[in-house]
Amino acid sequence: MRSSNSIQVFEYESLKIGTTRGKAVFKKKHFDALVKLNELHNNKYFTVGHKKIIFKQYVGVLQVNDVCIEVLPKADRSSAGESAWQKALIEMLRVTKRLKINQVDHANVTKQSKHLLDLYFEWYLNEVQKLIHQGLIKKYYRKQGNLNTLKGKLVFAKQISQNIIHKERFYTEHQVYDRDHLVHQILQQALGIIEQFMRGGYLYGKCKSIQLDFPEVKAINATAATFDKLVLGRKEQPYRTALEIARLIILNFAPNVKNGSEKMIALLFDMNNLWEEYILIQLKKAYKDDEYRVLGQRKKTLWNGITIRPDIVIMNGEKTELIIDTKWKIMDHNKPSTHDLRQMYVYNEYWNSAKALLLYPSNASKEISIKAFEQIGDKANHQCGIATVSVLNNDDTLNKQLGEDFKKKLEDNKIFE
Repeated sequence: MRSSNSIQVFEYESLKIGTTRGKAVFKKKHFDALVKLNELHNNKYFTVGHKKIIFKQYVGVLQVNDVCIEVLPKADRSSAGESAWQKALIEMLRVTKRLKINQVDHANVTKQSKHLLDLYFEWYLNEVQKLIHQGLIKKYYRKQGNLNTLKGKLVFAKQISQNIIHKERFYTEHQVYDRDHLVHQILQQALGIIEQFMRGGYLYGKCKSIQLDFPEVKAINATAATFDKLVLGRKEQPYRTALEIARLIILNFAPNVKNGSEKMIALLFDMNNLWEEYILIQLKKAYKDDEYRVLGQRKKTLWNGITIRPDIVIMNGEKTELIIDTKWKIMDHNKPSTHDLRQMYVYNEYWNSAKALLLYPSNASKEISIKAFEQIGDKANHQCGIATVSVLNNDDTLNKQLGEDFKKKLEDNKIFE
């Protein structure tokens, strides 16, 4: 996956057939493959226009045969370019533990730039290599087949149908204890996918070396159901990370999508969810030694089993001090949408909170603007505010003090008083 075969676009931008970046050309065959992939996922990843793809809030990487398409986030209309936002995305994935890498400022490796897919593949290869060095586990499983000696129990139906002529054979079911089991079959399948996409890349040699060290196991075609039924015991715990990455690789690999001719893999993340999780982690870190508790995933039932859930709730003991809903979008004309305001009103009511904030990304310094909802009758009113946080520093690096900066902004505006 060479940098010369990479096309970078930002979320909500469009990519037209014929677009060229270096040696990479977005052709009709790539367009057709992405359209089919999008259809398989209920058209959630992008909008299909006339000879163009219009991306939505999903960011990450798509590899279609020889072309790698990186879809990058962009929080505002700042001048920061693709490189800055690529590094910001990788760091956000690392902080939220969706990606484990030792060095975010990824230097060239053998003069080839690393992309997001490279990083996931490298992480996976390192995990499998570590398992091989530790020693791959053996497991008991039941196996059926023809043998020249009677071993285990005879399967009479198969014996009659397959060995009526070959009297010297026995069709048996017997117990086997070796390394050819489902866990290793899944790992092998993911290795095979990486091999296909890394031909000519710097990881290809490493992948082939690991495949040579890996035991021969039965080839399978794992699906979501395969992973759902997989139960890990005490012996399999060291495999957990490798299997999680294998799941990501296998379930996002779409060879010959709907009888098409293009090999494709798509690792895409909903930027709204990633932003919410990143803010939650940064605020928890900022309030770690404080009297306030920062909580996420707090659901309440709204109606007939339907639940509502604000992104973040800040508590002081049992008192709700503030509701925060994160929004990964640029606010129109410095005004929130009517839908968002209604949502915040309901949150205040259900969590008995006096204040709520809609939190947007922006590198423009803005004070918190908070106003009360109109009072209804003699019912006490509550408030909703608009706040922003800087995603990037002045040098275009990701702002790692985001939580502390926002905490200070809350204190300066006396939000908890």
